Amino acid sequence: MLKYCILVIENSLVLAILGALLWGWGMVHAKEALLGKRMIQGCLTGTVLALILAILRRTTTLINRSYWNMWILSVAFITGLLFIIFFWRAGKKRLSKQGAGVFGTVSFLLMGALFFYTLPTLFLYLTEFVLPGESIFSTEFLFKFIGFALGIGIVLLAGIGVFKAGIALPSRFTASLLILSLILVLLDHGAAVIQVLLARRIIPMIRWLFKIVVAAAGYKTVLLYLLIGMSLLMAVVLCLRSLRPQGVYRNPAELRKIRAAMHKRRRWSGVISVLALGSVFILTGLKAYTRREVVLSPAEPMTIAGVEILIPLEQVQDGHLHRFAYITKENTEVRFIVIKKNASAYGVGLDACDICGATGYYERKDEVICRLCDVVMNKSTIGFKGGCNPVPLAYTTQGGKLVIALTHLEAEAHRFK
Repeated sequence: MLKYCILVIENSLVLAILGALLWGWGMVHAKEALLGKRMIQGCLTGTVLALILAILRRTTTLINRSYWNMWILSVAFITGLLFIIFFWRAGKKRLSKQGAGVFGTVSFLLMGALFFYTLPTLFLYLTEFVLPGESIFSTEFLFKFIGFALGIGIVLLAGIGVFKAGIALPSRFTASLLILSLILVLLDHGAAVIQVLLARRIIPMIRWLFKIVVAAAGYKTVLLYLLIGMSLLMAVVLCLRSLRPQGVYRNPAELRKIRAAMHKRRRWSGVISVLALGSVFILTGLKAYTRREVVLSPAEPMTIAGVEILIPLEQVQDGHLHRFAYITKENTEVRFIVIKKNASAYGVGLDACDICGATGYYERKDEVICRLCDVVMNKSTIGFKGGCNPVPLAYTTQGGKLVIALTHLEAEAHRFK
């Protein structure tokens, strides 16, 4: 559950904060250019295109992710620079009708590109909730969906809070945060575009440029925390400005109206603060908790008789996960697991899968879990191919013992190298 909540916040909170600042400023301070309306159109267009791209990435091999990201981020970078230029000009003098129209188009493309870049990943998370052979009517699916929905709720509420604060705070303060946030995001997008260009040898490998790209690799996390800090700053300023009545009132009724607005702003200030601090806690404490190292249980004793491994059935009768290890002729440790599924069937497979490799499985509250992706295995499907299931391992039962041929383990040794 926590995994998808964390992933959603990591991948979309920057968009929520920047998008809220853009839309808030466009709605209140640029009505003549209809920026608010054009930005909404850009959001909807970007969302539809993101859904189409996600479907194509899931169902075909036509989509090269890095190639598409390069073009989408290039559009976002160019339109972001143009937005800053028009923003600066609009602050100097009133834009002409033609200039306002171009500004609106730039805003449409900028917002559309930002949504088009971010949302495909979120849509693809939904396809991970049900693995082959599993049903949507399961607690695992429910927990994943709750985590995803919780992350979406936090991100949406944070965006609404930043929007409310942006339209309530002074124009100059909001505009400064907007431009600073946009510049920070454009730096990240620009570095990502250069990285793809270098990787594809579209531009020559220049040492100083490569060093900048390497340094920018960890910038996304810094960017996220900077924008969270900005939203927290907005909450503090909004709260301070709501402690005393702002403006002139002519009678007690107008004063009550002003105080009601102040109270509403303080509530939104509290919401933003809780979400900002909560997001930091989720991205640090809870993330560290979910990624804590799980130590695999030690291998249990077994008997090697000639070219076969013999495991007494009474040793694996309790329905729990049992781990074994065999050292191949090339001195490679090949791990495999055994679990009793029902009265007559056993789940026998390598301690590895086709998706996550040889990271192994462990038992938690009578459930078998993949150590890498934290997916819960359906015990009845262990021993069959598909999804994150252990790679099946052939076995027989003879004389009260489970028998596994050494040749099968030797053939799978490459998975553990």
